[in-house]
Amino acid sequence: MKPMNEEHLAILRRHMVEVIAIYADLASEELGKAALDERVMAAMLRVPRHLFVPAQAAPFAYQDTPLPIGFDKTVSQPFMVALMTDLLAPQPHEAVLEIGTGLGYQTAILAELAGQVWSVEIIEEFASHAEALLQRLGLSNVGIRVGDGSRGWPDRAPFDKILVTAAAEEAPPALLEQLKPMGRMVLPVGTDEQLLTVIDKDSAGQFEARKLIPVRFSRLEAA
Repeated sequence: MKPMNEEHLAILRRHMVEVIAIYADLASEELGKAALDERVMAAMLRVPRHLFVPAQAAPFAYQDTPLPIGFDKTVSQPFMVALMTDLLAPQPHEAVLEIGTGLGYQTAILAELAGQVWSVEIIEEFASHAEALLQRLGLSNVGIRVGDGSRGWPDRAPFDKILVTAAAEEAPPALLEQLKPMGRMVLPVGTDEQLLTVIDKDSAGQFEARKLIPVRFSRLEAA
């Protein structure tokens, strides 16, 4: 059987976005709305997920499932990527900090929507791979460094939005500190039982957390 071409992959990507829309509708009671932001859905349609997974996993890239990327890590399922991005609501004028670059898929989605993305990855091989791929795709508004994500990126702080793609028992204090007043953080919180959580910081620096749906992420690693 011959390999899939770009036209085939584009059809599968459209199907992936249609499936995301169905899942969003099914989760409407928990999310408080029946559809995700159109800008997010358009970004999901543009970014070629098959490039952000190992070659052997590329045929499965547009199924709504996590996929292994090495080092016992996975790229999140497309619905979860879209949902977390929607909850974060990155805007074209904003600076976003991402914790957990992986191979760069979520980073690419954020780069399509935000003004600037700074991403921290603890695994050096992932960081270098993601950086090269994002540059090849022309996403020049991304900076990546290797380090302990729980410490954030103090030199680039403060941030309008922060997205954490690994679970912690509680929101890391350094990340809360690096979030601007009126900023927002989205992350999975918990150990055995994790909940997708949205944390908003008000103008006085006080925090309000909203817990949404059960999720399963790898643990946030410290260097």
